[in-house]
Amino acid sequence: MTTPSTPARRAFRLAGRSALLLGVLIVSACLLSVAKTNVAFAGYPDSPQAADGRFRNPVPKPVDGVLKTLGLIWDVLLNKPADTVPAAALPVDGLTRAQLEAAPDRSLFRLGHSTMLIKLRGGFWITDPVFAERASPVQWAGPKRFHAPPIALEDLPPLRGVIISHDHYDHLDRETVLQLAQTTGVFLTPLGVGDRLIAWGVSPDQVRQFDWWESTTLGGVQFTATPAQHYSGRGLFDGNKTLWASWVIVDGADGDTAAHDLRLFFSGDTGYFEGFKEIGQRFGPFDVTMLETGAYNTQWPYIHMQPEQTVQAHLDLRGRWLVPMHNGTFDLAMHGWTEPFERVLALTNDRGIALATPRMGERLDLASPHAATRWWRGAGEALAFADSTLAPTAR
Repeated sequence: MTTPSTPARRAFRLAGRSALLLGVLIVSACLLSVAKTNVAFAGYPDSPQAADGRFRNPVPKPVDGVLKTLGLIWDVLLNKPADTVPAAALPVDGLTRAQLEAAPDRSLFRLGHSTMLIKLRGGFWITDPVFAERASPVQWAGPKRFHAPPIALEDLPPLRGVIISHDHYDHLDRETVLQLAQTTGVFLTPLGVGDRLIAWGVSPDQVRQFDWWESTTLGGVQFTATPAQHYSGRGLFDGNKTLWASWVIVDGADGDTAAHDLRLFFSGDTGYFEGFKEIGQRFGPFDVTMLETGAYNTQWPYIHMQPEQTVQAHLDLRGRWLVPMHNGTFDLAMHGWTEPFERVLALTNDRGIALATPRMGERLDLASPHAATRWWRGAGEALAFADSTLAPTAR
């Protein structure tokens, strides 16, 4: 066995110390972030998802050993491949308030990661809004955006509502929420996440909290919090104090199953689980499914889906068009940043599934989506799919 040279040993020790220091700084940042607000979580003992003051998934998460956890941290800090971050600027379609206000109903604009701006019945709804430069408890460290949002936060038109899936930093940004609270009608959240918003300063009159399968109808649009397989928390001691959820959005006649309603599914973060089939049976078929396709790894299959599972979830939901999300904005895993797009593209092509991958800021017509483009390879390069391959399944 070859003994590492002295310079190599020194470099190894330096890397280890750097990783340790970064870990300590991030942990300290988490503690400081939690200390900013004293959140009084209600506990929700009546929820079927709650036990002993915390929420849980129907299928328990496998317990990872300490060595596995340390190994994951080491890989993330020291063994990142070079292609997890784009080498050049990404194509982004800039937006203005005038453009958004002039857009027809049933328009979707992807603003980044899992932030979707949706126009229904003359009003705007936004999912998991994150406009911060970093998905982190602090803005001096942590995953940094690959691109600026297509529109500045202050330029957004007033919103009918904000739809939140869970409270992780890449889905719930405190400063974004506080600014949106000034011009937003309502925040729709899973149980406990609303408590956090109220502790931040959002008016309780603006917050509505939901358990799985609970619904509300606002202005002819029905919103239902549906199951997901994930977890929650923003610090060291608040794990699973809040619930996580996916969302079903139905634009129909006061939420009824009208002949020409529009059915959307927003996954939030989730591993693959049997709940997709039940959601599809209760609410499908869906015109568009917005499903996480990114930040996956074979080491954490329980909480994030591989692209093959994303496609299967779309089929379980009885979806027509698939819009992959949770990619293209932050470096949150060990895979190349374009890999989620390439893998889901190949899978949907092989199985004849209609795929839409709009550029950041590009308008997508939810009533009649357009085919995918390889924007991550080069702006404006269209895919040469046959019409039969892209034809959505009839409802």
